[in-house]
Amino acid sequence: MKKRILVTGGTGYIGSHTTVELQNAGYDVVIIDNLSNSHEGVLDGIEGITGIRPKFYKGDCTDYKTLEKVFEENPGIEGIINFAASKAVGESIEKPLLYYRNNLVTLINLLDLMPKYGVKGIVFSSSCTVYGEPDVNPIDETAPVKQATSPYGATKQMSEEIITDFVRSGAPIKSILLRYFNPVGAHPTALIGELPNGVPQNLIPYLTQTAAGIREKLTVFGDDYPTPDGSCIRDFIDVVDLAKAHVVAMERMLENKSEEKLEIFNLGTGNGLSVLQLIDAFQRATGVKVNYIIGPRREGDIEKIWADPKKANTVLGWKAQVPIEETMRNAWKWQVSLTEKKEK
Repeated sequence: MKKRILVTGGTGYIGSHTTVELQNAGYDVVIIDNLSNSHEGVLDGIEGITGIRPKFYKGDCTDYKTLEKVFEENPGIEGIINFAASKAVGESIEKPLLYYRNNLVTLINLLDLMPKYGVKGIVFSSSCTVYGEPDVNPIDETAPVKQATSPYGATKQMSEEIITDFVRSGAPIKSILLRYFNPVGAHPTALIGELPNGVPQNLIPYLTQTAAGIREKLTVFGDDYPTPDGSCIRDFIDVVDLAKAHVVAMERMLENKSEEKLEIFNLGTGNGLSVLQLIDAFQRATGVKVNYIIGPRREGDIEKIWADPKKANTVLGWKAQVPIEETMRNAWKWQVSLTEKKEK
């Protein structure tokens, strides 16, 4: 019998790609998503890739009764992967209460329901933002968690603390905290990808929409940082590589491969790439020019951060493999497919 996994925020960008990888690995996936930043049509893409349509609930995880209904109607959920969260740094500065309510209440509800329904473990979607502005790069899991530079980052820090406290209290669960660096790209089939509602808050969908002529220009926030070309440096990781790490983490928890009840892993490539270098990589990989301008710095942005992924490489047995050029081609292929759909 297939092991059943609940994926919250499963029609979102990372959630949909992780659902594909879970189904490919033989798991039975149940999704709940309020569609605040995604579309139900994503389920068609998941089914197109795997041949399986996951069971879907349109609902908000901050609503306890709605969430409990999912557990009641789907007995035997063994693990949870929690993607149900608001995730844009800039927006979080403008709407902090939205971020605290959505991100923290969702997590508390899930943790509260886990022992009641015998759920063994939760993989939490965390972020490298918990490190703040790092003292050294690359950064590993022993680096100090610093004062968050945005409400978004603060919710990730608080969520990690909430999970840690709950596990230490003797709760009968395990957890793996995955600190992502910067997920980019799309599934190589171009059946799923990053498709935010409204104006994109993240770099790549804004970049591809600009390249497609949907947006007039892309703004690079600052070219006066202490980096080789003055733009911020990040560790850009392919979304399919990232999704596969969640499957490995879930297997590790459910098969009790570790005696630790709580583990933390950085998920990145180990290579820092500036925003301007990423734009150049996109243009070289696709042959498509991007109209961009240099704007002022954006509040909440970290100057430079990239991962030391050795722990994930050795302990999890996972490694990022997709080259950035291929990731950029997949991102553009996804954008082209969206344009073609609209024209039909």
